[in-house]
Amino acid sequence: MNIKRLHFAIDKTQRAKSFKKSLSRSFKNYPASKADVIVVVGGDGFMLEILKKYQRYNKAFYGINAGSFGFLMNKYRSKNILKSLLKAKPVYICPLEMRAITKNGKSRSAFAINEVSLLRQSRQTASLLIAYGSKILIKRLICDGVLVSTPAGSTAYNLSVHGPILSLDSKKLAITPISPFRPRRWVGKIIPSTSKIKITNLNLQKRPISVVADNIEVRNIKNVNIKINNRIRFKLLYDRTSSLSKKIKLEQYRRNLKK
Repeated sequence: MNIKRLHFAIDKTQRAKSFKKSLSRSFKNYPASKADVIVVVGGDGFMLEILKKYQRYNKAFYGINAGSFGFLMNKYRSKNILKSLLKAKPVYICPLEMRAITKNGKSRSAFAINEVSLLRQSRQTASLLIAYGSKILIKRLICDGVLVSTPAGSTAYNLSVHGPILSLDSKKLAITPISPFRPRRWVGKIIPSTSKIKITNLNLQKRPISVVADNIEVRNIKNVNIKINNRIRFKLLYDRTSSLSKKIKLEQYRRNLKK
């Protein structure tokens, strides 16, 4: 991979700004459309924003962690960034595509790299029907919400609500309930990544819900269709010591220790 031109997308946090000073002294910041690699300095949330913002350029992305956990990022090294880029290994991620219909009949669509979450938007719990393909997975789920997670996102919100950790090459999706009330012991389902999922609000008037695709929210949802969009592939570059696959395996190991 020939890497000469870099574009730096830097978050506005204090830590990210401190990295900017040293980077600007060493590198010219090329326009994103002309860069060989887009270097993202920030946290996972900022990386998700930049991936969607520059998706149309079909570039490789290299994250430098200036946030907290940084599952999508690499450790910051002030020297030899070009050397790190040349040795980095690519990981390809296809996003979820969400198409929602509101109670007024309006259609909204968005992409999600981590997960699509449906959440109650009032004091009332949500009442949901969940199907994938021609199968009804659950006829009536009373809960605070439910999420559909990719393998890349399975260690994020999905893990926080006790969902399964999916290996990066598993070709699976996780459907995970959020605070299920009825049936109380339903833990969700792991399904093939080729599945087309439909989630329907069973009580539009009394139990309104919203849907969130990473950081894009649509309120008052009637139903939502979710599937992997294989036509879009994000190329993320990782150092060998901090690959996404290794980070996921580490979380799997930590969870097994607690059992």
